[in-house]
Amino acid sequence: MAIIALFASLPAAALQDPTKPPGTEAPATRSQPVRSLSLDSIVYGQDRKVAVIEGEALREGQDANGIRVRKIHQDRVEVLDRGNPRVLYLDKLPQVRGTQ
Repeated sequence: MAIIALFASLPAAALQDPTKPPGTEAPATRSQPVRSLSLDSIVYGQDRKVAVIEGEALREGQDANGIRVRKIHQDRVEVLDRGNPRVLYLDKLPQVRGTQ
């Protein structure tokens, strides 16, 4: 009983298959941390759509620094960041009051 209780308390990952050839373990995948990207501006017109991301002016389908622009909307841009889909939004501008 004590032996069964000992093995039951071990995590499953600690147990190895003795019949499995060495070196066949799956490589550990490292997920890259999400980096902050700044969407500086969007030019959106009938014939022209340009997004300025990290200071780089990009059109749909263009890429720079691991970022590929998929779709440009009036208020957001769909990108692939190192192969991961993301949506970048424009920062809200502060409200400006008129003078009286």
